[in-house]
Amino acid sequence: MFRTLFSRFLQGLIVLFVLFTITFFLIKALPYGPFQSDKAIPGHIREKIEAYYGLNEPVYVQYGRTLGNLLKGDAGASMRLEGLPVTDIITQAFPNSIQLGVVAMAVAVLLGIPLGVFAAWKKNTVFDYGAMMIAMIGICIPSFVIGPLLAEKFGRDLEWFPVTGWSRSSPLSWILPAITLGLASAAYLSRLTRAGMLETLSQDFVRTARAKGVGELAILTKHCLRGGLIPAVAYIGPAFAAIISGSVVIESIFAVPGLGLHFIKAIETGDTPVILALVLLYGALIIVANFVTDVLGVWLNPRLRSSR
Repeated sequence: MFRTLFSRFLQGLIVLFVLFTITFFLIKALPYGPFQSDKAIPGHIREKIEAYYGLNEPVYVQYGRTLGNLLKGDAGASMRLEGLPVTDIITQAFPNSIQLGVVAMAVAVLLGIPLGVFAAWKKNTVFDYGAMMIAMIGICIPSFVIGPLLAEKFGRDLEWFPVTGWSRSSPLSWILPAITLGLASAAYLSRLTRAGMLETLSQDFVRTARAKGVGELAILTKHCLRGGLIPAVAYIGPAFAAIISGSVVIESIFAVPGLGLHFIKAIETGDTPVILALVLLYGALIIVANFVTDVLGVWLNPRLRSSR
């Protein structure tokens, strides 16, 4: 088990290195720079600014210096926000993004897994077809469509929830963005849970339990639920990381002061330190989420322990 953990750790480092390298050179290939302005900057001032940030050096020198600084834990300063340290940007905005992601993932799990279990229990009935139809609708309609519709209906018309004004201490401000962000994952979770439960329900030990007179509820909860959730659990880890990294549109719709807005502005202005830091942060989240998912998969399926 220790060797597997060490192997995954090394794989994660290699992935982050490749991700950093590709992102760095893609940024340098952009046709614009971080100091473009509607008002032309005098040439001698632009040269001083570029020299201050080392942009006048060869690309390979910039690459080595940036990589070395990151290895030392120095993510640099934003070129767009007048030298504000990137770590300060992440410290201020990331808690909002992670909180939104956790609440959205909770919405996805609480909606998707029970719906999938219920659909498998009522296989080939109107309840099954209805649940899967709802799931398909949730998959097909993008979040940037669902978000404005929920904001218009439940925010402006009914005035049940605030549309803007995110606050970490006000649960009402979490509801609309969390539901919008979690619906797609809930739809996928319901389909994966249904498939896993149906496969488990078709096993011989389930027929044996029924022959012994075990009730359907006990079969579902005690005999099938743990094995049936394996596909869903395998999806939860990457889905959580994707929710956090893919919440840019939702943060814009509901004015959530998360990392999404900084990421968009950094790309628009070519703010290299911010782009690199956020890409690596999102990459690390996905790696950690996949690792946690693997651990949970081994816990749910003991047969995997001997093969790892």
